[in-house]
Amino acid sequence: MTDHVLIEADGGSRGNPGPAGYGAVVKDAATGEVLAERKAYIGIATNNVAEYGGLIAGLTAAAELGVSTVDVRMDSKLVVEQMSGRWKVKHPSMQPLNAEAKELAARFSRVRYEWIPRAENSHADGLANEAMDAGRDGAQTAKKPEAPKTVKQDRVSPVGWTGATGTPTKLLLVRHGQTAMSVGKRYSGRGDVPLTEHGKQQAAAAAKRLGAMEGLVVDGEAAPIIASPLIRTQQTAQAIADALGGRVETHPGLIETDFGDWEGLTFKEAMDRDPEFQTSWLSDTSIAAPGGESFDGVHRRVRKARDELIARYGGRTLVLVSHVTPIKALLRMGLDAGPSLLFRLHLDLASLSIVEFYPDGNASVRLVNDISHLS
Repeated sequence: MTDHVLIEADGGSRGNPGPAGYGAVVKDAATGEVLAERKAYIGIATNNVAEYGGLIAGLTAAAELGVSTVDVRMDSKLVVEQMSGRWKVKHPSMQPLNAEAKELAARFSRVRYEWIPRAENSHADGLANEAMDAGRDGAQTAKKPEAPKTVKQDRVSPVGWTGATGTPTKLLLVRHGQTAMSVGKRYSGRGDVPLTEHGKQQAAAAAKRLGAMEGLVVDGEAAPIIASPLIRTQQTAQAIADALGGRVETHPGLIETDFGDWEGLTFKEAMDRDPEFQTSWLSDTSIAAPGGESFDGVHRRVRKARDELIARYGGRTLVLVSHVTPIKALLRMGLDAGPSLLFRLHLDLASLSIVEFYPDGNASVRLVNDISHLS
């Protein structure tokens, strides 16, 4: 029997707070053999509560195996930093979870904590999702750790001169970092291209900017981070999630325009290929690129996504990581502007824009194309 194990733990909440579950797997540190698995649905809770639940379950399983040395790997920066003693546990309702985990950890001769990207925590993540699926289907709810109260989010007073009333939903709009397609100034829609090294640096700079902003982490809980499903936005969003101690969700409504047959072409190449058609496309937002999607179609899609996100997270601050056209569409909605804005507004890579939508139908654009963090 090994004396050294690896614990991989994870937790999730579909709604934050929402239906939540955790998963944990204990492996032989030398061979990778799975020695124990734990998963449970814990009812309505936050991500952080579920993450601590996974850690506690993993430590409990390791203690039952009688080992003395433990390495814990998790994709929750909050839990890893708090358990390592580098971050304070400020929320009073989170303190009992931290104390319980530390009491379990004290049973071992050594426990080491390491943060890993979510992609490297797929085993525990899968168990946590199985637990949440089971809860959705009516499985018995396990006793959950003491959960903190619903997170208080950044609240902004209505802008007096607009007549807006109610608490707005604040959207922090971040464009993804540089890709090889953007370097070549090529139509880049649904093509799934990764960030360049410079693009990763831009994403890190944007993440640092957001990490220093007030209201994005409240009582240890990060604001929701929602991204387009493409890899360039996922990479940018993950850098932000790492900085905030949060996790990335995806929404298909935030994906870039489908440029169809023009995908990968430069403007000149597309003009040489379809000169009359592209001229019409540039003057009429109802016309779709050959085999692609019109800007009017994008606008309707993004409006639907915005409405869904406000219905789910109304009154909170959200980070949306997307592309040029969807971000322009959201700013256009905030300004109540016409489609010509699409051609007159420039958005740089890794730029930050901010728009607020009020429950009474008013809106306020607070920031457009800020790249001060890149200088």
